[in-house]
Amino acid sequence: MDEIAVARRAAEEAGAILREKLDHVRNIEFKGERDLVTEADRLSQERIISIISEAFPGDRILCEESPDKSIIGNPGRIEGRLWIIDPLDGTTNFAHGLRLFAISIALMQDGELVMGLVSDPNSREMVIAKKGKGTYLGETRIRTSKTESLDKSLLATGFPYHITKSKDNNINHFINFTFKTQAVRRLGSAALALTYVALGRLDGYWEIGLSPWDIAAGILLVREAGGTVSDFSGGVSDPFKRQIVASNGLIHPAMLDTLRAG
Repeated sequence: MDEIAVARRAAEEAGAILREKLDHVRNIEFKGERDLVTEADRLSQERIISIISEAFPGDRILCEESPDKSIIGNPGRIEGRLWIIDPLDGTTNFAHGLRLFAISIALMQDGELVMGLVSDPNSREMVIAKKGKGTYLGETRIRTSKTESLDKSLLATGFPYHITKSKDNNINHFINFTFKTQAVRRLGSAALALTYVALGRLDGYWEIGLSPWDIAAGILLVREAGGTVSDFSGGVSDPFKRQIVASNGLIHPAMLDTLRAG
């Protein structure tokens, strides 16, 4: 069975759930001071897991709302097929009725990303990448932007949930980039930000304090669209690192220099 077809069906059905629940959000819970989860998160996740498990019963699944996250501490031991799913990336936006959220579905094979999908239930845009085959919006292959300088770039970022309790909260980098770029946006969804880099709507994105389900699919979307993804030191990034820099590649050195400057 085709993994992309299964992921597409899962995202479409989960997206319908999120659209239905958007205007009457119920049962909001707090996993942390600023970290929300809603009934819609769980319903979306249940639908995605059901569809993937039925199609590929032997595959493992890592989800944001799953109780077993032990694999996060041992990413080097990933063998076989692992689906990494965020059923609702941008829960805070969703809970406030702000239509900036997404569904993210990625597949790893022996620790390597081989398929990624990010779906925006509101615009109905679904962006899909397969390793070595490019990134597509519908039938159209997409590419990252051609912006060559940081001062002409539009970037996005986000802030960790512990922003009030740790000095490592990204505020310093946000200030530095604000002075060096055309503008910096905060979308509230890492999956959407990475997708917009792949689509060329953003020139770059950076963030800290992330989880695998936030960025797994988006990493592959950017790479297969011709962009560059790394950690803050320029090393190879993967979903289990808690920091990411993604760009069109052309401004990547300048972004890394700005991050190193602190």
